[in-house]
Amino acid sequence: MSEYGTQLIEKQKAKYTYGVSEKQFSNYIKKTRTMKNDGPAANLYRALEARLDNVVFRMGLVNSRAFARQAVSHGHILVNGRRLNVPSHTVRENDVISIRPGSKDNGIFTGLADKMKDKTAPNWISVDPLKFEATIKGPASYKDKEPNLNFESILEFYSRV
Repeated sequence: MSEYGTQLIEKQKAKYTYGVSEKQFSNYIKKTRTMKNDGPAANLYRALEARLDNVVFRMGLVNSRAFARQAVSHGHILVNGRRLNVPSHTVRENDVISIRPGSKDNGIFTGLADKMKDKTAPNWISVDPLKFEATIKGPASYKDKEPNLNFESILEFYSRV
């Protein structure tokens, strides 16, 4: 397979993994190239990890990112006590993410305490499984990135476009 083909597959894997459209993904690429932190690959990873639907998945409230996207879209999730239904919302340090009190009795969240105890959240998220809430401690660490995604290759793909 050519280098272009490999890069295209990496991009498609990342888009599918995080559940974003091509337009959203290219906007993340543009935004992360202008940031001055640790480099574009680390910035891209942090931007994708900071999406609200991804944080809900990482907390262990749901089993997949697609389900997390649906839970956020249907208004089951609160950020700092406010109901948000935008899955692409970027969470920031010290944000508190929780389940809306009216949604806790919903069938999709039954038996959640047992599921959350088994799930280990990344070190940048502090999860309280008894309250079903989490606090963002800081940005995601690039060294803990998804093992099957090559963010450098994705950026090389977009450098051609």
